[in-house]
Amino acid sequence: MTDKVTTPSGSAVGRALDTIGFNRAHKLIMLMVLLGAFFDVMEENSLGAVGPALKDVWNISTPELAFLQTVTISAMIIGKVITGAIGDLKGRRFALAFNLFVYCAGALICAVAPNYAVLAVGRFVVGVGLGGEIAAGMTLLSELVPTRFRGAVVASLNVGAGGFGNVVSFGFAAVVLGPLGNFFGGPDNSWRWMFGLLVLPSVLVLFYRRYLPETPRYLASRGRIDEANQVLTRLAAGRLKSRDLPTVPYLTQPAANTGKAEKIRLQEVFRGELLRRTAALAVVSWMTFGAQITVLVLMPTILVNQGYTITESLTFTMVMNLGSLFGAAAATYAAMHWPRRRVMTAGAVVACLAALAFGFFATTPALVLLLGGTFQFFVLLLNSTVFAWAPELYPTRVRAFGTSMIAVQGNVAGALVPIGAGLLLDHAGVVAVFVLTAVMYAVMAAAVRFVPETHGRSLEDINVEASTA
Repeated sequence: MTDKVTTPSGSAVGRALDTIGFNRAHKLIMLMVLLGAFFDVMEENSLGAVGPALKDVWNISTPELAFLQTVTISAMIIGKVITGAIGDLKGRRFALAFNLFVYCAGALICAVAPNYAVLAVGRFVVGVGLGGEIAAGMTLLSELVPTRFRGAVVASLNVGAGGFGNVVSFGFAAVVLGPLGNFFGGPDNSWRWMFGLLVLPSVLVLFYRRYLPETPRYLASRGRIDEANQVLTRLAAGRLKSRDLPTVPYLTQPAANTGKAEKIRLQEVFRGELLRRTAALAVVSWMTFGAQITVLVLMPTILVNQGYTITESLTFTMVMNLGSLFGAAAATYAAMHWPRRRVMTAGAVVACLAALAFGFFATTPALVLLLGGTFQFFVLLLNSTVFAWAPELYPTRVRAFGTSMIAVQGNVAGALVPIGAGLLLDHAGVVAVFVLTAVMYAVMAAAVRFVPETHGRSLEDINVEASTA
């Protein structure tokens, strides 16, 4: 028998945030988190972008290239578990800064790697850092914005990540490995600069520590009522630095469960109602992120195998990923206006058809760009909606860990599916890879029916059934 844990502090924070509305402070917070997510995806896509060059320089096979991605994503699983726990125990802001620092260190190792084994070690370190960056950002944003804007704001994280990040990463690679390749040392060394330049985002850590606030929901759940009031006051003023602002008492000790911290039991996400939510959305995450990562990793190699040059394949991949940008933007709009299940079901059906169309008909540059762009549109529409959905399914005390567990499922798929897809590509061709992708989206369309609808509901109302610990 479990004891009832009342959390009027969470309801009070929700009411305060809804009263404050969405202002300049929220936009600045979004920008900082989006920049972190943008560089996260730049780093995640860097291996796929330099894949053809690595195969030429080090004479590695497609499965060996896919194994490097498997190492990265396996480490991301570890990173997500660590970050989820850190996010609930130490705070959302600390988790974001931790991840950014670690993956920049891993990028530096990759840049100086003398051989395949050291590069694999570098990709492991990168993966640990990449693991929780976006999940931590999803959690932080979901807790900082009013109910009306929550889904759109969290989904917009993928505008900076999967949208701009996917487009710019392959465009950046095309420039560094193409026109600027000789400047950066030719084919033997230009790929190193791809990794090395991605160390620069570590500067963001300084901005995180100085300006990014902890979420008032997290602070209230830990009994830190005065700090929660200070953050709410700053948000209401539209400023990220206090500068002697008089603190408004949005929360009082009696209205905040006498300032007691909620007990944190991370295993709660695998029990009762939360287990049902975790299991259902885990299947969704497994399918959509597994399909996306597989295509991102293999697309440049697929195009090279079809006779395009490395520069052409990277440029085509960049153009196709414009669909990602529009898909993420569409998900941002949909998250505000339409139920999550409706968006996911319709998007999965069309993504399934788009995958089959690419596999069977993408035989000319025009069709490659058109069908590839269409496929990427629906991939990011779906992934961004998962971003909005996951943090809504958990109470504040385990929101970071629960969100990370959903994201982990995508990483598990991303670690395993590219290996099988790489073997399919080498032995059965492009069509087989995209048939596999279509099947995954069909399974996803069925799984979304078992996830609770959250559109337009407060976080506290969504989680009233999960209010036992």
